[in-house]
Amino acid sequence: MKLSTQALASASARHPWRTIGAWTAVFVLAVVAIVALLGDSLTSDDAPTNNPESERALEAQGRAFRPESGAAVTDIVVVRSDRHTVDSPEFEAFVRMLVAESDVVALARARTYLDDSGGSLVSEDRHATVVPIGILDEGEAEVVIEAVERADEDAAFSASVTGDQTLDYDFNLLSQEDLEKGELQFGLPAALIILLLVFGAVVAGLIPLLMAIVSIVVALGLTALLAQPFELSIFIVNMLTGMGLALGIDYSLFVVSRYREERGRGREQFDAIAASGSTASRAVVFSGTAFVVAMFGMLLVPSSIMRSLAAGAILVGIVSVVAATTLLPALLGLLGDRVNALRIPIVGKRTLEASSGEGRVWGAIVRRVLRRPILSLALSTGVLLALALPILGMNVGTSGVSTLPDRFVSKQGFVALERDFPEATTDPVEIVVSGGASRTEVSAALDRLRSTLAADPRFGLGEIRRSENGDVAVLSVPVEGDPSSSQAVAAVRELRSEVVQRTFEGTDAEVLVGGTTSENIDYFSSVIDPAPLVIVLVLVLTFLLLSVVFRSVVVAATAVVLNLLSVAAAYGLLVLVFQYGVGAGLLGFQEVDTIEAWVPLFLFSVLFGLSMDYQVFLLSRIQERYRQTRDTTDAVTFGVASTARIITGAALIIVAVFSGFARGDLVMFQQMGFGVAVALLIDATIIRSVLLPSAMRLLGEANWYLPSWLEWLPRLDVEGDQQPLTRRSGTAPKPSGI
Repeated sequence: MKLSTQALASASARHPWRTIGAWTAVFVLAVVAIVALLGDSLTSDDAPTNNPESERALEAQGRAFRPESGAAVTDIVVVRSDRHTVDSPEFEAFVRMLVAESDVVALARARTYLDDSGGSLVSEDRHATVVPIGILDEGEAEVVIEAVERADEDAAFSASVTGDQTLDYDFNLLSQEDLEKGELQFGLPAALIILLLVFGAVVAGLIPLLMAIVSIVVALGLTALLAQPFELSIFIVNMLTGMGLALGIDYSLFVVSRYREERGRGREQFDAIAASGSTASRAVVFSGTAFVVAMFGMLLVPSSIMRSLAAGAILVGIVSVVAATTLLPALLGLLGDRVNALRIPIVGKRTLEASSGEGRVWGAIVRRVLRRPILSLALSTGVLLALALPILGMNVGTSGVSTLPDRFVSKQGFVALERDFPEATTDPVEIVVSGGASRTEVSAALDRLRSTLAADPRFGLGEIRRSENGDVAVLSVPVEGDPSSSQAVAAVRELRSEVVQRTFEGTDAEVLVGGTTSENIDYFSSVIDPAPLVIVLVLVLTFLLLSVVFRSVVVAATAVVLNLLSVAAAYGLLVLVFQYGVGAGLLGFQEVDTIEAWVPLFLFSVLFGLSMDYQVFLLSRIQERYRQTRDTTDAVTFGVASTARIITGAALIIVAVFSGFARGDLVMFQQMGFGVAVALLIDATIIRSVLLPSAMRLLGEANWYLPSWLEWLPRLDVEGDQQPLTRRSGTAPKPSGI
């Protein structure tokens, strides 16, 4: 079976205006869909899809209590004055002014210390007060924050707010800021500079960037349509644009480079396009398939954000492949040798020469490695295993409030709350008891639980609320410290698994433990529990795909093992820098106790997908050369040396894009960006230039082993049969490059 990427490339190049016209129509329709549908279709909520205990507790509480009953307090406004006490007329006037905001419903319905005879809303030094409020959604959170910031302009008073809704709003806002800065302010300019250095010509450098932009816009249009029947996270846009830059540029880089190489060898224009279609385009198809397979595993995670990220990556991956195999050949057919126009002095001449053959520098490196394959294999493997060792100390969790920059009002509110009301918390554990909560034995059990937790230093004194019909009761218990901390998580885990079950044993009441800490625990489980299945699925599918593509179980197994090593080394460096703080200050990162729960699985999927891009491209050149010479050493040397400049350039572009994310303020994006960047650097250096060549040299002919009982596998022929060389008139082949 042969994939006719050669015929597709030839047809697109010989009828360029038809192809470009079709893509233009698709592009315009995508823009219309984005403008008309995308903005209101995405959500900032990370809705679980497996109905965890915390979600069921929230639903039960919502059914039993009306929002206006005061049960739905989500956030707390903190007001302080060093000049005035709460007893002064000035303080009273300020608080009345704050809650009198006519357009802020959450403040207008709030209860203040002026309505509280018990004084529980006033600090011990009587210079601060809290105003508990209930915020319904993200829109209301924004309005509340703006109102509090206006009030904070008064020099005599400080006002801040913190809690579930305002913290979520600020985290989402900062997430979008970090991602936009990473992509637009750092990633795009860096990608353009690297492309210009790789190609040495402005036109050739701009083509991959153009292809990436087209792929991103079309994929966003498809996202707008997909968001109508399905709930998708706003972060799908950032994932899609980041991966679109990476894949759109990479695939175009491979095809344009191969086209220039074929022209450098003396082929006619359309023969060169057909040859690049038969080789590089075909490798792009299989690289894209490997990427989609790697991202497919994330669809199994019961989290709307993880599934949205996977959907975005898969969509833009498919569109990038289609664009690279159709639109790109059409552009090459129109431009011809003008693809090398506007050459950059010095760089342009060297890169054009290098595109026609094997690079001397990389060739020398590989030959030295192949002369001592056992030593090279042992040293490189030892280095990667040493880098991976810190994995043993990896702790997964979620960012607490402490990682939010001080400029955000919700962080200021949390700090003020800890200072003036150290016993207070905005995120108590909510223990919801349903099914006859007013019955004697259930009510007694609830009282025992309240007393038990009050005696536990990790919890505070709980408050019991009962629904109007008495069927549901909620015990709200403060948790000591940050609800995202490992201590809070351990306390609530024990509460769920032991204390609640022991206390309510013998009753038929349904007891659900909710609250922010419970939500974090359920989120950890939703991401971590399916991880083994996801990893095994990705490994098996990737192995099967590569076995079919290269008709070799050894090549497939080698690629999978090497990718695992690079991912493990990236994990180890992640723990070393962020948990142990080695070099964190130097790099501008925050040292934290945990790695974000979603980061390891996300990194595994993304790194496996991106690394397979380079593996397929490299191995396809090695296999192509091996078929010509039947010499493994020569094939490995040629394959690595002839692809080194392009793969290194492609890897550096992705490193630049994700380094932009790492420059952000949110620790989760610092971890994501750093993890991807170091893994690809490892892949482009240790793996590709040392470990893979030495392993293939030692395996020799066994590299291409396929058991006889697998001969039935389809022959996908990753590099295809090239057309006979048709030279330009009077053109002799050029010598090898630098």
